[in-house]
Amino acid sequence: MKNAIILHGGPSKKEYYDPKAPSMSNAHWIPWLQGQLLKADITAATPEIPHSFDRNWKVWTKEVERFEITPETILVGHSTGSGYFIKYLSIHPKLNVGKVVLVAPWLDPYHDKTKDFFDDFEIDPDFVSRTKGVTIFGSDNDQDGVQKTVEIVRAKVKGLKYIEFHNYGHFCYEDMKTYEFPELLEEILTPN
Repeated sequence: MKNAIILHGGPSKKEYYDPKAPSMSNAHWIPWLQGQLLKADITAATPEIPHSFDRNWKVWTKEVERFEITPETILVGHSTGSGYFIKYLSIHPKLNVGKVVLVAPWLDPYHDKTKDFFDDFEIDPDFVSRTKGVTIFGSDNDQDGVQKTVEIVRAKVKGLKYIEFHNYGHFCYEDMKTYEFPELLEEILTPN
């Protein structure tokens, strides 16, 4: 049976503790996507990473690995969550998964925001071969670090599909002005 893991990004400490903001796994389009996948008979988990602003690899991995990861598992990441899946697939060379969609992937390309979260691995240029397809969603007006990450990943990884959006920013509610993300749902559900 197909399942999905939808992984949120890494907020600032201020955003994480903001009492008016939803938790990261309940922010932006994540709850909508989870609901749509459930309606398509795909069990969808949205792990909530404690202290996700701190970007501790062991903590992120503990939360992700609470869920079954099989050759049918769909992985969807946003920002740091996308970067997490790039590293996770790169350092687990025997792991096979279903479709992977990386929304605004971020790998801290300037090494100015994380401590060892992304500095200790090499991107596996062949990780796409162990999936049922990898798609990157990018926006022409996203932050520089994300655009640089997209450039790096597209140059290193073979077989990626890239879709660029106009004026979607960092694919957050504030940029998109909606909690729905039909393009993402369609990409996930369309057979390769």
